[in-house]
Amino acid sequence: LFGKSPSLEELENPKVEQASEVYTADGVLLGRYFRENRSPVPLNQMSPWLVKALISTEDARFYEHSGIDAKALLSTVYFTLRGDKRGGSTISQQLAKNLYKIRRGENQGGLSHVPGVSTVVNKTKEWMTAVELESRYTKEEILRMYLNTVEYGSNAFGIKVAAKTFFSTTPDSLTPEQAAVLIGVLNNPTAFNPKFHPVAATRRRNVVLQRLGQAGYLTAMQVKTMQAEPIVLDYQVEKHVDGPDTYFRGAISQAANKWCDEHGYDLYRDGLRVYTTIDSRMQTHAEEAVDQRMKSLQQTFDNFWRNQRQNPWVDEDGHEIPDFIATQMKRTESYKTLATRYQGRPARLDSALNAKR
Repeated sequence: LFGKSPSLEELENPKVEQASEVYTADGVLLGRYFRENRSPVPLNQMSPWLVKALISTEDARFYEHSGIDAKALLSTVYFTLRGDKRGGSTISQQLAKNLYKIRRGENQGGLSHVPGVSTVVNKTKEWMTAVELESRYTKEEILRMYLNTVEYGSNAFGIKVAAKTFFSTTPDSLTPEQAAVLIGVLNNPTAFNPKFHPVAATRRRNVVLQRLGQAGYLTAMQVKTMQAEPIVLDYQVEKHVDGPDTYFRGAISQAANKWCDEHGYDLYRDGLRVYTTIDSRMQTHAEEAVDQRMKSLQQTFDNFWRNQRQNPWVDEDGHEIPDFIATQMKRTESYKTLATRYQGRPARLDSALNAKR
């Protein structure tokens, strides 16, 4: 009736999806395989502003309760009855919901189909799980798990990938303004995505900055100054095709998936590390040699076809295929990635396509 709750084993050994990484023989990262792009980091490798912003905004009495904040809960009920819906979930409750997917269909029971009752059941399960988490982990461990688990939008799961996606930086280098943006996003990763909804994201960031000020972490002048600034992004979503040696990584994935099937692992969620025989230094030398040779071959090719007074791309009847190069270019993954990144900005797209590599 009530659905599934996390077992003792799951409580003591929580699992989240992590990207698997492919390395060269000399330890250089080649690429990643993932469904949820996530790479956990320790709390001491995160900016203190993240924790300050999170607690100030989501759970001001985090260090005072044991999973359930009775004051916040009563306040939520009071304001809800007055028509002002407010969240009352603690960080531990949110972690329970995100970590164990309590509200997913496979974890629901028969009562989930009863209007009104399902909410009570889900909340009760989250409260119970939050209390269990608090009894097993320190506050710092809960913060670490939370910041590494939640979704930040743009297929960024966990703070390491979020910092890289939105600001091209690391979690320990995030400024107060950047931390406020990312913590603000957690309320609704789609609606407050700073890339696609900058106005809403700015409003939400300013709320977080205000909470930091109210908590005494920022002065009133600092809050006012930061709120007046626009959000400055260095945005780039990581995809499977990003990085060097795309075809090689494709071949690796086939072999790795076969190994995973035989040994009970999932390449796209178990955070595996795959080491290859490629030496990045030798690979660089090889690519440079090919590049030099290709210049010579290209010159020979151009000279030959210039003398033929026609281009080599012809159909079966010998007629030249119009716009052949442009058409083939648009089929490449590199072009598709750049076209998405610079959508609506043809000049930027053209500049990126012609950038020296």
